[in-house]
Amino acid sequence: MSAMDEKPGSVDRIEDLAQKTPSQETPKDYEDEEFTPEEQRRIIKRIDLRLVTMTGLAYCISLMDRTNLSMAAVAGLKKELALTVGNRYSIVVLMFFVPYVLFQPPMTVLIRKIGPTIFLSTIIMTWAVIMIGMGFAKNWGQLVGLRVLLGVLEAGYFPGCVYLLSCWYTRCKWPSQEPSFKCLMLNMVVDDVQKRFSVFYLIGCVASALAGILAFGLMQLNGTHGLTGWRWIFILEGVITGFIGILCYFFLVDFPDRAAKSWKFLNQRECDFIVRRINNDRNDGHPEAFNLKKFLRPGLDPKIWAFAMIFFCLTTVTYAIAYFLPIILMSGMGFSVGQSQCLVAPPYVLAGIVMYSTAWVGDRYHVRAPILVFNALLCIIGLPMMGFAKGDATRYAGVFFTVAGANSNIPACMAYQANNVRGQWTRAFSSATLVGFGGLGGIASSLVFREQDAPGYRPGMYAALACNVLIILIVSTLSVWFRFCNRQADRGERVIEGEDRFRYTI
Repeated sequence: MSAMDEKPGSVDRIEDLAQKTPSQETPKDYEDEEFTPEEQRRIIKRIDLRLVTMTGLAYCISLMDRTNLSMAAVAGLKKELALTVGNRYSIVVLMFFVPYVLFQPPMTVLIRKIGPTIFLSTIIMTWAVIMIGMGFAKNWGQLVGLRVLLGVLEAGYFPGCVYLLSCWYTRCKWPSQEPSFKCLMLNMVVDDVQKRFSVFYLIGCVASALAGILAFGLMQLNGTHGLTGWRWIFILEGVITGFIGILCYFFLVDFPDRAAKSWKFLNQRECDFIVRRINNDRNDGHPEAFNLKKFLRPGLDPKIWAFAMIFFCLTTVTYAIAYFLPIILMSGMGFSVGQSQCLVAPPYVLAGIVMYSTAWVGDRYHVRAPILVFNALLCIIGLPMMGFAKGDATRYAGVFFTVAGANSNIPACMAYQANNVRGQWTRAFSSATLVGFGGLGGIASSLVFREQDAPGYRPGMYAALACNVLIILIVSTLSVWFRFCNRQADRGERVIEGEDRFRYTI
């Protein structure tokens, strides 16, 4: 039983909103609606343009900066800094994730205290300096130290964005079997949270798709000012990161309750409308004072750790692909350096199509678990092809299935988690835990994809397959539990997450 659930002895049965017609809605339901449906759509579009675009653009740079190590590796980094000795390359990969995991909970608290505009733009510009410094590393020890600093700074970005995005958008989930008129009206304004997470992560996939091509172009500067090509990859991508950090300072927006202070964004009336809409959906639109006990209490809730474990399994696969795919293409399939860097791009194009298509289906039919299972099955098809097939064409086709399934499940998991928690600090803790376990997935990928197993990385392939099977088992278990809780709540026998109108999204 969820730690946040209550089971009172006698609870009045929740009224089925679907039984109401528009004429039966009480005036109170709409007396605070200040905007027409068209005006509401325009407000949401403005939020999407500023919030999703800027967080996605910065995540694009974040993903590129943490994974460009593989591009530099095939461009001469491993040879010049002697990373082929023992497990040095895996250690360099791993050491990013240690502080990345440890610093996420306090960073998530800081983003709420300081505000996303100042906090996120500052850490982005700071890690831009670290990136440039990596281009001047003289030995592998210096590279490890810089990767540790990069992990500390990036620990605040991804969980902060997941938290920020989940605070702005509604689930549009109704308590009965059919949508109420009011929820249908809300759905005309916003198509739920997963498409927003998908666009956010899709922009990051663009980074993954273009990172190889960009790296191939930058390495052509080999010899310029006495610097080898892999160094230019870090230096110029660091400069781009600094520029994005400056843009975030001006264009990123705050949480809904104080977004009226953001530069040229919503006014106070429009922000109040967003807060009311969130309260209609899950009644947690207003800020809550920080309390350590309140922040840590969700740690007693098993479903929080189930979401985190799903994300761990996903990132074990996605980080393995990010850090080792160029090496597999070059050493395992015989492609040249340039071909290996450029052939990373096409699978991410398919991933973007699958990601947005499944998000549309999930939002249209208000489902989350089936999307996660479908994408996991894509990975279960692709991984054996990628790891164990004989022909290079078949192995490369397996890359498409694996990249599409694993990456499409990232926003699906974020939406699944965001739809099924309630409360500001529960949301903050859950976001930090989710992404923290994602960092642990990065550590796991660096340990199971070992240098001595190159170029096939068979133990890593087996581990990735096991992860996707585990995802299906966890999602199936959660679905059974959520359905049971929802049915009890419909009968008035349970209050979910402390809110009588709240229902889990399956």
